Amino acid sequence: MSFLSKMRERLFRSSSKLDQGLDALVEAETASDHAQPDTDRVDTSPSEPRTPDTGGAPPDTGSASVSPASPSAAPAPAPRTGLLARLTGRAAPAAPRRLLDDTMLEELEELLIQADMGVETALSITAHIAEGHMGRRLTTAEIKALLATEIARILDPVARPLPIYAKRPQVVLVVGVNGAGKTTTIGKLASQFRGAGKSVMIAAGDTFRAAAVEQLQVWGQRAGVPVMTAPEGSDPASLAFDALTRAQAEGTDLLMIDTAGRLQNRADLMAELAKIVRVLRKKDETAPHNTILVLDASTGQNALSQVETFRKMADVTGLVMTKLDGTARGGVLVALANRFGLPIHAIGVGEQIDDLAPFDPADFAAALTGSETTDEAGA
Repeated sequence: MSFLSKMRERLFRSSSKLDQGLDALVEAETASDHAQPDTDRVDTSPSEPRTPDTGGAPPDTGSASVSPASPSAAPAPAPRTGLLARLTGRAAPAAPRRLLDDTMLEELEELLIQADMGVETALSITAHIAEGHMGRRLTTAEIKALLATEIARILDPVARPLPIYAKRPQVVLVVGVNGAGKTTTIGKLASQFRGAGKSVMIAAGDTFRAAAVEQLQVWGQRAGVPVMTAPEGSDPASLAFDALTRAQAEGTDLLMIDTAGRLQNRADLMAELAKIVRVLRKKDETAPHNTILVLDASTGQNALSQVETFRKMADVTGLVMTKLDGTARGGVLVALANRFGLPIHAIGVGEQIDDLAPFDPADFAAALTGSETTDEAGA
């Protein structure tokens, strides 16, 4: 199964709030307004000029009065029928439509907020959709396609794989809160870079948890890369310094440094992270060359405060979002892109070594909204 297939199958499957909400948005009006003519746009053209008042009776023309033809009065083209309709003599039921007006926009904004996109992002998306589409009657598929296009527009500028520089070793510091998936992300990235022909070394910087070191060693074996460790309780900054020294001596292409999970509201732990950065720069003043913040999709809007804090302490250069499978809160990725503009390097939808892939905005937007493709919105 390809990664795209996995994402479409797993992404937000636990509740699919946005997808189901969009369906309900259109069906709600259809149930109460089933008699409304099925037109693409509400007739907002001015009515025909009234006959001048000549005392009440219309002028006698001597013949039956015939109104001049106008574009708005032109008969609508006959609907096209498919093969099934021609064979059975019955036309397929038209897809339900919903008028895009202020009420619908407010409901749409609420759906986006519930999907963890935040108020600012939701307003931006609905404002763009309103341009050129206000007053139209849209099907669910058309609304989903428009949403997917707007979401992809926000995400396109930040979808960038982790850059690889000519400088060796390239130091990648991986940070995040407890349980975000830093260790598994390092293992998956190491495997991918080794598969691309790069020499990789991993430093197990979470020296306070023996289980974390053991887990990283398992991932190192899977990826076929060495893992440098230190005794439990050792200074993680000292380990980072020693790992960089060894990587320089061996001509390693990529040094990935794991760090202990730390809460963004713990000043002492964040200060320790800043110390790692300072010590690395004693060996290489340009290190770390990348600082990746790993985010757990299920944290929702809390991811915004995590980015704020880690940027101050460790100069975050890019994001990886994990655990998108089984959550309905992945819309926060759109809010992160809209607010911070940080590169999104990859997303994860599972625990297997190949369940991490470069971030594709169009695929993500389509999976999030339940649409087939973002190209439909431009039709």
